[in-house]
Amino acid sequence: MLKVLAACGNGMGSSLIIKMKIQKVLKDMGLECDVHHASVGQAKSDARNFDLVLVSEMFVKEFANAGNAKIVGLINLLSEEEIRTKVEAALAK
Repeated sequence: MLKVLAACGNGMGSSLIIKMKIQKVLKDMGLECDVHHASVGQAKSDARNFDLVLVSEMFVKEFANAGNAKIVGLINLLSEEEIRTKVEAALAK
């Protein structure tokens, strides 16, 4: 099972909305996953416990110490197309 973390700099409410978008996209992709959400501050310390972390592109550098987690930077956090494209690319690596 793929462990995914949605992180947002605006707070827990917006990361919950992003989490729901990510869940929909990953389900449509046929991936079994467990998606969590957090603020960027919390996510930085938890990232090591996840396979994928989806965050705004402007925060990607803050996840340099994320261990083996693949950090996916998004320009439009609510774009299902961008989420799908970038997750596919990250998982292909």
